[in-house]
Amino acid sequence: MNRLLSNVVGSFVEAWQELRIHKTRVMLSLIGVAVAVCAITTVVGLGAVAQQAMLEQSEQQSGRSATLSLYVATNDGMPVDDDVMAELWTTELERYGIDYASRVVYSSQNVQFTDGVVPVRVTGVDQAYGTMHRFKLSEGSWFAPGDEQRLAPAVLVNQVFYDRLGRPDLASHPTTTLVGDRPTTAVITGVYPVSSWDTEPAMFLLTDTVLALTPADQVAAGAIMPNYELWVPVGASEDLTAALQRDIQGALGAGTQVQVSRQDFAAFNEDPFASIKLLVGGVAALVLLLGALGLVNIALVTLKQRIREIGVRRSFGATAGRVFFSVMMESIVATLVAGVVGVIGAVLIVTNPMLQEFIGQGMVTDFPPFPVEAAILGLVCATVVGALAGLLPALVAVRVKVIDAIRY
Repeated sequence: MNRLLSNVVGSFVEAWQELRIHKTRVMLSLIGVAVAVCAITTVVGLGAVAQQAMLEQSEQQSGRSATLSLYVATNDGMPVDDDVMAELWTTELERYGIDYASRVVYSSQNVQFTDGVVPVRVTGVDQAYGTMHRFKLSEGSWFAPGDEQRLAPAVLVNQVFYDRLGRPDLASHPTTTLVGDRPTTAVITGVYPVSSWDTEPAMFLLTDTVLALTPADQVAAGAIMPNYELWVPVGASEDLTAALQRDIQGALGAGTQVQVSRQDFAAFNEDPFASIKLLVGGVAALVLLLGALGLVNIALVTLKQRIREIGVRRSFGATAGRVFFSVMMESIVATLVAGVVGVIGAVLIVTNPMLQEFIGQGMVTDFPPFPVEAAILGLVCATVVGALAGLLPALVAVRVKVIDAIRY
């Protein structure tokens, strides 16, 4: 074992010395490898940022993994009594230790603008909804605990709504008037961005506020049908789905319809990121192939310059195995060093804030750290390329005859 270790270390040292002697040739041959490794590592790293952007966009729509959706109604499609459902909802959350849950209701509210009263889409949520859906604001802040007790309810408006008000300074606590049976003055506490095709004003209110603003007869008539969302651990989602279905159905009886299911993107069997992974993998493989071809080409050309050197070493007693391993290790050590340089360059590129913001397009709030697997992949690829590039020259070097090398 000691002899084997000594031979391996000696081979590395010898290969490093050869690299120092032929540093000009090595430098030229390894530029392509370093660039290829940097490119493949950068592609994989930026792919992780792009995937995170798609992930967060999906979570904004359907919730984080695993988000359960609970729908409850009577057999004739009417909502269950608010007091009964509120007590049951609280009991289930406490029983299973669920910290993040939200009621979601959709409604419409007339809002007074300078040019008249306009009906505005309203989404009623609880405070935990912002965390569950990675809700991102361009200005202001999300609902805070205790906001449901405010006399002037807090409201979050979209950019279209905000622009229509003239973009007032949020620090001045701007207000808007909600017109109805009971006109209400709401305080704008935040603004959220919208897509370019969304041209209508919209706003978020707390669910309790929406229910309070809606006439009781309309609530009883089913004008507002609450949906319930719960963010639970992925591993426990199946058991909790069955348990919630059983408990709520048992508590409400046969006269109700209870449906619990996962609604987040990960609930589907298909990988939503398969296309981007395939694209990133294809580009990375192409970049690596080009780098490998360049290195092999340079290695074959420069081998002719070393035939005399190899012949002299054979004449002094170097075995064929020693020559083969020496030439092979020289290539591997060289490409490994180039791989390290390439990985360092990739880390600097991928972690650049400006580039991350460009790739994320403002949709990423939690940028992933540089993926370790990308660095490992870069080093492994560099080593494999070095071994493949050194294999053919090593085989040619073994076949060199002493007399032919001296004549050369």
